[in-house]
Amino acid sequence: MYLYSALGVIALVVLIYLPRVLGVVYIPHTRVGLIEKLWSAKGSLSEGKIIAVAGEAGMQSRTLRGGLHFGLFPWQYRVHKVPLVTISEGRIGYVYAKDGMPLEAQQTLGCSVDCNHFQSAEHFLAKGGQRGRQRAILREGVYAINTALFVVLTETSIYSLEENETYLRWQRDLAEQDGFRPIIIGSTVTGPAPEPQAPPTIPTTPAVNPAVNPAAKVDSIGIVSVHDGPTISSGDIIAPEISANHNYFQDAEAFLNAGGRRGRQLQVLTDGTFFINRWFATVERGEKTLVPIGFVGVVVSYYGIHGTDTTGSTFRYGEQVNVGEKGVWRQALAPGKYPLNPYAIKIELVPTVNFVLRWITGQSESHKYDEQLATLEIITADGYEPLLPLSLVLHIDYQKAPSVVQRFGDVKRLITQTLDPILTAYFRDVAQGSKMLELLTHREEIQQRATVELSKRFEEFDINCVAVLIGRPESKDSNPATDPIERLFDQLRMRRLAEEQRETYAKQQEAEFHLKALHEAKAVAAKQAELTQSKIEIEVATNRAEAQLAEAHRTAKKEIAIAEGRSRAQTLEGQGEASKITQIGEAEAAVFAKKISAYGDPRLFALRDVAERFANSRQPLVPERLFTTGGSGTSNEPGGGLMQTLMALMIADKAGMPFGSSPTQDGKKGAEPHPDAPNS
Repeated sequence: MYLYSALGVIALVVLIYLPRVLGVVYIPHTRVGLIEKLWSAKGSLSEGKIIAVAGEAGMQSRTLRGGLHFGLFPWQYRVHKVPLVTISEGRIGYVYAKDGMPLEAQQTLGCSVDCNHFQSAEHFLAKGGQRGRQRAILREGVYAINTALFVVLTETSIYSLEENETYLRWQRDLAEQDGFRPIIIGSTVTGPAPEPQAPPTIPTTPAVNPAVNPAAKVDSIGIVSVHDGPTISSGDIIAPEISANHNYFQDAEAFLNAGGRRGRQLQVLTDGTFFINRWFATVERGEKTLVPIGFVGVVVSYYGIHGTDTTGSTFRYGEQVNVGEKGVWRQALAPGKYPLNPYAIKIELVPTVNFVLRWITGQSESHKYDEQLATLEIITADGYEPLLPLSLVLHIDYQKAPSVVQRFGDVKRLITQTLDPILTAYFRDVAQGSKMLELLTHREEIQQRATVELSKRFEEFDINCVAVLIGRPESKDSNPATDPIERLFDQLRMRRLAEEQRETYAKQQEAEFHLKALHEAKAVAAKQAELTQSKIEIEVATNRAEAQLAEAHRTAKKEIAIAEGRSRAQTLEGQGEASKITQIGEAEAAVFAKKISAYGDPRLFALRDVAERFANSRQPLVPERLFTTGGSGTSNEPGGGLMQTLMALMIADKAGMPFGSSPTQDGKKGAEPHPDAPNS
């Protein structure tokens, strides 16, 4: 029983150690076999060498991959089985070479050689690979690397045959600057990194728990500083941009071969993901330069060739140069976003729209150009000392913005060092020539005059003065009872109140006038029907009168025509009668003359004619009746006069004797007295 057990153990030991004794070694597929040669007929390694490439004793450059390997006798070879190097997805691995060519004086990292991503130590050493930290990096994947020659630093592990405090320090430094992750520009990355996964075997050091990846700013840029290669030229502050393709500093060897220099680079990283070796270059995140709408960006370049000043020899306020040269660029940037290196280029924003400056203590606009401006202290001609708040509306032509920056450096210095003294002096001069009441009542006139005069002064500085606005003057005395300016305002208020009352009375008078007109209109409206009827009747009467007038005109014309005819006929008849009468009169005159001549004396003929007329007269020569009253017939006697006459008239009336009439001879009433006869 025991014999069989002993034989089994011996057989097991033989089975395990026999292959090794026969030089057979098995390497699992998850491991790499590192060969250590204990002795060799070629001797030991030369001075300074660590890895044997020609069969010398020591650690060999070649490695063993998974499977069975023969001829590795234990008395000559020792095989170290180490894990494969694993780089997680989206991570970076850094390599340090223990052997190889020494670095040049200007080098800090070993140059890149074609060695299948450090998996061929023979090629690395044969093609001039340099010892030290390497420019080339490892991307995600699994690599069979000879860790006797190379030390690989990952986010979670350090792959090396021995422990070294230096490797730990390097790993901590890289983790602090997030060097195991690619650089992401232009998008936000948040959240913790995934949990690290330990390698299959414990290499040398525990994993490092990375910090949360800081979020990259949206619209950001990456400012690159290269730590390898020749230095920049004397006098330069930044390395020039390399035109050759180096894949945005991801191909360090291409960058240096194209003439790239160490130091802060003019070229920046824009949107994208970049796997950059942090030993070769570090990246500082910044923001893109924003030129907002309403502004232009004047470029002040600290880098470039020395160009020719385009402003001429008479303008001595610095250099204004062409784009790309050192100085103030003559062409400003339009509104937009620009990936500019702030260490090489400075952008001065100049507003191109109207902006307001306030000379008011404690107040400022959002642009903060006027945060150092204060309310003006002035003295008027009549001895008042008010505080005068002012506002100024300005405009800068976008084509003249580079000249403004060239002359003053920025808009704020233009305001504080030039515009403020000019404006203060101007309004103090205005105040000394004006009374306080004029400042209160003639403000609009003063504003207009100030706008015109200050515009002329500001044109010299390429500034357009749009408007000057004067606020309410304030007194230094905060007590309203003793404030002289407040008393002036009270006087103005009383004056204004009086004017308003006068206007009110005028308006009331006008209102009464319109009220009267309204009442009249209402009365007219109430009688509108009658007025309309009367107007119609007036029109009818007018038309009738005009018709009658026309008819009268026609009748008159007719009668005139008839009358003219009659008159003509009568005239003709009269002329005939006259001719006839003339003839008769001539005949009678001849007969009458013969009668007179028959009497011999014309007086006799006249006497005869008078007697004949008396004989034929109706009025008798002697009255037939005579009525008299008492008295002598004179009015001078007593009892005579008016009373006697009245009594006589009454008696005559009673007696039937009409006063002033006489009967005829036949008893009838006499004829009417002759008009020419005298009253009785």
